[in-house]
Amino acid sequence: MLELKSEKEAELIINSVVKACTTDINALTKSAYDFIMLASGFIAHYNREGFIQHYETPEELKHAILNFRMWNQWDNFRKGETDYEYYMQKKDIYNKICNRII
Repeated sequence: MLELKSEKEAELIINSVVKACTTDINALTKSAYDFIMLASGFIAHYNREGFIQHYETPEELKHAILNFRMWNQWDNFRKGETDYEYYMQKKDIYNKICNRII
């Protein structure tokens, strides 16, 4: 079973990604990078630095996150299925990021 984030961990990820999309792409922490890099639509990068180099600016990262929003809803999981809560938390975190950068 996949491990859920604590409320504090989730908020730290959200804040980091929002800052990376609005102010300074280098504000993307390792945990925020791990979260967003594993989201649907993002290509694999060797590391956080390669990810930042690929997106280059906050605006480019923001555009990618908003563009991939519909792919990151995990609607194929149903209550009672293995890892349902994990994917619903990922959906919630992703949507909170999107709502703060729109």
